[in-house]
Amino acid sequence: MTQTKPAPSRRAQVRMQQEADQSQAKRRATIGRAVSAVVVVLILAVTAYGLWSAAPQQSEASGAAPDFTLSRTDGSTVTLSSLRPDPVILYFNEGAGCASCTVQMAEIEKHPGFEEAGITVLPIVMNTAEQIMPDLAQFGVKTPVLLDDGTVSKAYDFLDKGMHAGLPGHGFVLIDGEGVQRWSALYPSMWLEPEELLKEATSRLG
Repeated sequence: MTQTKPAPSRRAQVRMQQEADQSQAKRRATIGRAVSAVVVVLILAVTAYGLWSAAPQQSEASGAAPDFTLSRTDGSTVTLSSLRPDPVILYFNEGAGCASCTVQMAEIEKHPGFEEAGITVLPIVMNTAEQIMPDLAQFGVKTPVLLDDGTVSKAYDFLDKGMHAGLPGHGFVLIDGEGVQRWSALYPSMWLEPEELLKEATSRLG
């Protein structure tokens, strides 16, 4: 005669359910911790990449700065060599549509240290005057902007170094009073504090 296994008591059933719930909760907690760890690792990786990609790319290489003549938004022309013996900072940027680029120049204009140091800052864009003038008016930039067809940006190795193909990256070139390139730097972050720019320039000009 087959004996029927007695059904567990109500108390035993409750205990078994509690143990099953606890076991499931532990599994969920373990999975949750694992997922959280993976998310943290991904966030750290993305942050590290962002910091690395936004780090300035600087060069101390010296040599004769390529000469050029460019038209400006006010209708005049500028030849680089004619500005000697004053030191010059070339400011390459993406131009029309890039608010941070225009704000950068507006903030440089407000800093009296460049004029006091006798440094001329020349902003250079690959736009027509009609394209860039609204941006200059919007942010109150008074410095006439040089209009490049890509030749000068390429000569100084800034072409295709920005966020958009075919445009120069956001960067600066320091040229001393003898026409020698003393420093250049590309800023993927699209910003450099004017005070820091001035320090970079004056420290290299002595």
